[in-house]
Amino acid sequence: MPRLFQTARTLGVASFLALTALPISAQSTDGFTGAYLAARSADANADFEALVEYGTRALAERPDNAGIMEGLLVAHLGLGQIDQAVPVARRLVEMSEGNELGQIVLLGDAMGREDWAAVEDTMNGGFSVGGLMDPLILAWTAIGDGRMSRALEIFEELSQDDVAKQVSAFQKAQALAYVGDYEGAAAILSGEAGVELALNRSGVIAYAQILSQLERNDDAIALLDAQLPNTGDEEIAMLRAELESGATVEFDSVKSPKDGLSALFYNVAEVLANDASPSLVLIYARLSQFLDPENVSATLLCAAVFEDMQNHELAVQTYDQIAPDSRAYVQAMMGKASALRRSDQAEAGIETLTTLADRYPDLAPVHVALGDAYRYEEAWPEAIAAYDRAISLYPEEVAAQWAVYFARGIVNERGGRWDDAERDFRKALELEPDQPSVLNYLGYSLVEKRENLDEALGMIEKAVDQRPNEGYIVDSLGWVYYRLGRYEEAVPQMEKAVSLMPVDPVVNDHLGDVYWAVGRTREAEFQWSRALSFITDETNLEEVKPDRIRRKLEVGLDKVLEEEGGDPILRQESAAAN
Repeated sequence: MPRLFQTARTLGVASFLALTALPISAQSTDGFTGAYLAARSADANADFEALVEYGTRALAERPDNAGIMEGLLVAHLGLGQIDQAVPVARRLVEMSEGNELGQIVLLGDAMGREDWAAVEDTMNGGFSVGGLMDPLILAWTAIGDGRMSRALEIFEELSQDDVAKQVSAFQKAQALAYVGDYEGAAAILSGEAGVELALNRSGVIAYAQILSQLERNDDAIALLDAQLPNTGDEEIAMLRAELESGATVEFDSVKSPKDGLSALFYNVAEVLANDASPSLVLIYARLSQFLDPENVSATLLCAAVFEDMQNHELAVQTYDQIAPDSRAYVQAMMGKASALRRSDQAEAGIETLTTLADRYPDLAPVHVALGDAYRYEEAWPEAIAAYDRAISLYPEEVAAQWAVYFARGIVNERGGRWDDAERDFRKALELEPDQPSVLNYLGYSLVEKRENLDEALGMIEKAVDQRPNEGYIVDSLGWVYYRLGRYEEAVPQMEKAVSLMPVDPVVNDHLGDVYWAVGRTREAEFQWSRALSFITDETNLEEVKPDRIRRKLEVGLDKVLEEEGGDPILRQESAAAN
């Protein structure tokens, strides 16, 4: 992690305000205390807009409180309000010259204004963003100041370090492409210059654009196919289509030194995304977006962070920042639809996807997303129609399509069309043999239908081998043993499934049945009671039936099976009686 935020801060208003002791006399909820408490509540809910409102009110009562200022900066940065953050940062740095959060805001502001002298003074004045960021910021600053030779010197110095040379090589390639030396950039990105680079998505796009500038569209297409095969990423698909048309694709990854710095901050945010505080990731991503508003990768990352923070409203607002003429527009609208669904606006999400499908009728991923949206709402006919349309658009079969057949199979199964469902599941396995989710779903379905139990067992055993700690799959294995009358073998599998999913009503109900089958009746009744206690409004009552569980508690499983006309339990001599 960059040195800038190596402290244990969570970078939220609550953490900063918690450092500020309130005087005992502060009782009014209309002044500082009220604003303070409201800000803490907003922080807990990742509500940056409320953080700005209440943090500003709190700061009015405590104008010299550094903690509140830092919290406000985080909120402003989270919302992408760099201009509003600057005055707060300036005041904070005046109070505490070494304040890192204030310094990074002012540094970003200087970069945005292309005040390269101020950037260099800051970086040479003792402030450190950390690690490789410092020299690379200075390299792009030198380029902005017209000193390309100095930038190349920095890249050369970094190339001598085993840790730094890959990052430095990529940055150098970007810089060369920016000044029009596409051959030099391609030599680096191809590995011909002596450094093998592992390119991320943005790097692959930049390299493809560079190859196109060199009239090497075929090589660019081969690059996309090798590095990003069958991604379903419509930005990549549209770029590939441009290349196939023979057009010379513009190199727009870096159009200015600010763009180079934007890419640098984005790359750091991308690396931090899996491990660091979401607020820290947002700081880097928002600075990237500020330096290059057309950096759609940074915008999409911000939206993804908001989704992780469960702030779906801000995620929707951020996805809407992607312009309709952007290659990333389709990806953004699919992300927006997902965020709308998660915020209980499923109808609005479906409307977004329907509009997108009308605009791009021949893009299969759009119809897949629409099918998924209908599936979540249990609109089976509409979901099937969308999946049918997506599958009809595939020019050839590829392994990645297994997921679409699997999804359509689920819809067919839920809609009562078992023959169609089984065909879809088996098609998914044809495309992706031994795929554990499909093996488990098909195997479990066959068990429930009492069909091909030996085949079902083989499928589920394969799935468990691949995912031994996946509760649903382990449950399926225990259940097929139960259906086969192999009750003793079912017990450890079901017990493991419950340990993996202790509050799942279906798994607890299954364990109760298995215990009953081996004669552990009191334990069975305990598990059935637990299953009942875990049923909520979100429980799928097709999978677990409360009235049936109550009946089992009343008369036992044997009697229930008799009443249902089901197969009786075949008692084993080794079963332990209570």
